[in-house]
Amino acid sequence: MLSFVSDIHNCNVVELPKIHNPAGNITILQNGVHLPFDIKRVYYLYDVPGGSERGGHAHKNLHQLIVAASGCFDVIIDDGNNKKIIELNRPNYGLMVIPGIWREIVNFSSGAICLVMASEKYSEDDYIRDYDDFKKFKNV
Repeated sequence: MLSFVSDIHNCNVVELPKIHNPAGNITILQNGVHLPFDIKRVYYLYDVPGGSERGGHAHKNLHQLIVAASGCFDVIIDDGNNKKIIELNRPNYGLMVIPGIWREIVNFSSGAICLVMASEKYSEDDYIRDYDDFKKFKNV
């Protein structure tokens, strides 16, 4: 069970450092500097067919930063009581998602790339994949 308040108000869009250069901009993320967690896993979603949804789960302990590295998409976050839709459409902004938040990623634009930095290595035991189980986990 979570030892802190896990609600959508604790999930924020953060501006990431952007170094302007006429040859192309760059955003750098370093453990211990730009994130409230150390990155232990990185993955990205791409070639998502139109109308498809990704996510549809929550994590018990994992923190994530979700970035639209290219294109745009919406992230629906849900704490069991409240829902919020956040559009991600710029590669120097990311959504911090804390443990205990149900998330769905929808409305992918053509060519969108969803980049995710995670605080933990993959562990199936950390996932809550059924919404009713999620509500029980959250006691709502």
